[in-house]
Amino acid sequence: MARSENDANEREGGLAVENGFVEESQSSPVPSVLTADVIPAQRASEGKDSLSYANILRSRNKFADALSLYDGVLEKDSGCIEAYVGKGICLQMQNMGRAAFESFTEAIKLDPLNACALTHCGILYKDEGRLVEAAESYQKALSADPSYKLAAECLAIVLTDLGTSLKLAGNTQEGIQKYYEALKIDPHYAPAYYNLGVVYSEMMQYDTALSCYEKAALERPIYAEAYCNMGVIYKNRGDLESSIACYERCLAVSPNFEIAKNNMAIALTDLGTKVKLEGDINQGVAYYKKALSYNWHYADAMYNLGVAYGEMLKFDMAIVYYELAFHFNPHCAEACNNLGVIYKDRDNLDKAVECYQLALSIKPNFSQSLNNLGVVYTVQGKMDVAASMIEKAIIACPTYAEAYNNLGVLYRDAGNISMAITAYEQCLKIDPDSRNAGQNRLLAMNYINEGDDKLFDTHRDWGRRFMRLYLQYNSWDNPKYPERPLVIGYISPDYFTHSVSYFIEAPLIYHDYGNYQVVVYSAVVKADAKTIRFRERVMKKGGLWRDIYGVDEKKVASMVREDKIDILVELTGHTANNKLGTMACRPAPVQVTWIGYPNTTGLPTIDYRITDSFADPPDTKQKHVEELVRLPECFLCYTPSLEAGPVSPTPALSNGFITFGSFNNLAKITPKVLRVWARILCAVPNSRLVVKCKPFSCDSVRQKFLTTLEQLGLESLRVDLLPLILLNHDHMQAYSLMDISLDTFPYAGTTTTCESLYMGVPCVTMAGSVHAHNVGVSLLSKVGLQHLIAQNEDEYVQLALQLASDVAALQNLRMSLRDLMSKSPICDGQNFISGLEATYRNMWRRYCKGDVPSLRYMEMLQKQDAADELTVETVEPEKVTISTDTSPGAVKSNGFNQVPLLTTSEENGNLLHQTTNPGKLS
Repeated sequence: MARSENDANEREGGLAVENGFVEESQSSPVPSVLTADVIPAQRASEGKDSLSYANILRSRNKFADALSLYDGVLEKDSGCIEAYVGKGICLQMQNMGRAAFESFTEAIKLDPLNACALTHCGILYKDEGRLVEAAESYQKALSADPSYKLAAECLAIVLTDLGTSLKLAGNTQEGIQKYYEALKIDPHYAPAYYNLGVVYSEMMQYDTALSCYEKAALERPIYAEAYCNMGVIYKNRGDLESSIACYERCLAVSPNFEIAKNNMAIALTDLGTKVKLEGDINQGVAYYKKALSYNWHYADAMYNLGVAYGEMLKFDMAIVYYELAFHFNPHCAEACNNLGVIYKDRDNLDKAVECYQLALSIKPNFSQSLNNLGVVYTVQGKMDVAASMIEKAIIACPTYAEAYNNLGVLYRDAGNISMAITAYEQCLKIDPDSRNAGQNRLLAMNYINEGDDKLFDTHRDWGRRFMRLYLQYNSWDNPKYPERPLVIGYISPDYFTHSVSYFIEAPLIYHDYGNYQVVVYSAVVKADAKTIRFRERVMKKGGLWRDIYGVDEKKVASMVREDKIDILVELTGHTANNKLGTMACRPAPVQVTWIGYPNTTGLPTIDYRITDSFADPPDTKQKHVEELVRLPECFLCYTPSLEAGPVSPTPALSNGFITFGSFNNLAKITPKVLRVWARILCAVPNSRLVVKCKPFSCDSVRQKFLTTLEQLGLESLRVDLLPLILLNHDHMQAYSLMDISLDTFPYAGTTTTCESLYMGVPCVTMAGSVHAHNVGVSLLSKVGLQHLIAQNEDEYVQLALQLASDVAALQNLRMSLRDLMSKSPICDGQNFISGLEATYRNMWRRYCKGDVPSLRYMEMLQKQDAADELTVETVEPEKVTISTDTSPGAVKSNGFNQVPLLTTSEENGNLLHQTTNPGKLS
């Protein structure tokens, strides 16, 4: 019986038995020479001619005829030893063992030293399983005739079988002794070497085992089992190439050896995973496919092909192989989990849930699927069940760092920022290198920290650690001609129906491509109609469009270098699926952050942050790593949705009461905001509040929100809570429900404010001390609604009350707002791009003069680091290593990053993290 390698995950095809080695070799049948033994000549007798003829017949396998002649000889001469031996052999060859034994016994009585008869008695003992008696008989034969080769061969066989019996009975050392006794008798007996190899393998003495297998193969070059077991040892040592070479030798001598074919498939699969992890994913795929040529139903190879194709973004192929893996191994929960990730990223949430639940039916405590199910429920706004799933994932795996990150995202979406930050910090305690949690924590702090140095310090510290993960370019081939045409790169994952897309459209359309060549680096996960429209416009105007989703950030940096980008502009900041890793490489001479994040990135390799004098006044106290550059008008240019539809009359005309509203995400609606809103509603009789955001699909979140307002004096019956509205047209028409939009603070709305104004709904905002607070100030100032900007909470309340007091004036303002906004700098793409291009030109002129803000900042950091190291060396030299080891290790990438569900009504969200089970070793 043969054995196959164990799968490390207990998931293998073929035979599944013990330690991966072929069983001890059973003894070989007695060589055919037995039927033609040369019997020592006896003294002359009357029947000598008959005896000679009988021997000839026996040598020709005519045993019945020979037996008759032997009987005739013995009738005439009952003391003829040669006749008894010949008769015994004939009987033995006709399976008449008892009669044969009696005949050999008679020969031994006549000649106790007859080696041939003693040997054949031993063979008969062995056939009956009486190995000890067989060995004794062989030994007597050799004592009688030490040169009798057949006895030596048979004794080596029986000693080997005795060794195997002793080993199986638990007497391993005695078994080993018998194997060595066999080799002492016959130094060329391959099965003894082989079985010693098996024993030493089981004792984990692999060097000795290999030596024994090699000797077995040397004595018997067609010993397939020896080659197979050598392959197992090499495989278990991680020497996959040597392992595969052994399996190839095995299959060369035994092409249909199923165990070797199965083991070859396992080794090739592991080699595929190895080379894939080393960066050669195509070779990895080739090895996985080759594995299937040896074992076409090997589920692990299929599963790993699914992983590889997923990493190559060939998701249709990945689905095929995951489904095949599950078909051939219905216990493969990992395949179900990874199918769920693909369906989730394709927005097929029902199918994703089905896959995760199937995985959990196989492995109820499968932390990855519990986590991923929680991710889907979070995206759907089902906060209670989402929290339950993620908490179960943490119970199943308390060190599952990313589950804490996802719990933080859930708390953030539910509006509980302090608990979100706590969860992110717990993730970072487990995995200090977690990029998702680190950046989500930074984003979350913007909701509650205003003008706090701690907020800047946290961003700065993150940026310094993150930068150390990458090597920075320090020279560029871009010609330093101040007035030459420039190449501008825009990098973002948000070139689809997403908040940022409404502000990047104008630059893509209105840039002077003759003087400002545009290259778009799109990390969009799932393109939509807007993505296609953007691509077509850029390409039509002579720009370049590069899809970089799934491409390593360092490789993207190389692409930026190859494209000779002069100014690289990132549009995401610390929000979902950003490419700050590319910016950390500093691939372009000038690097800029804009639009997507209301604060400093903290990254020292970025030179400028684009803003304006309203969002970031010249006397701002807010600190930034980047240098602020202010556009002449607003820092944003809004391109309205094509699906907006007409402006409706203010609803108070038909309702008879005022409706205040907000479509900002729940994280922005802080307790302080709710207190101010409650003051307004309580001061306006019969007024109502409409709030729309994703988590309101969850009963507990709705109830908590309503309870908070009731505690502030606002009856829940006066509040309408709407969940996420997926269709953009329906979302924009939902603004027809409100008369007055109430902005949030200290994190104001951006897209929601623009949408509100475009749909005719005036917005009351409040000025603050940081950019996030002042976005509404910038937008309203440029639309001509400065009178709706409050300086404090009391003024905010009064402005809202004044608007609500005159419905006719509200109606007039509503009907004029779209035209007012459309003619304002906020929607004037042509004028906006002139200011933006002038800003880019000034940045480039400064670079050509050697004025590079990021280089100055990085030089300052180097000096600080040198001073810090000197201080540490002087005071506590023994702690130098510890004190400077502040940079985290390599950023982990466990599967596919989560993307927020399609929406235009909320700001760019946090990074959720789905976990894709990685390729496995067999």
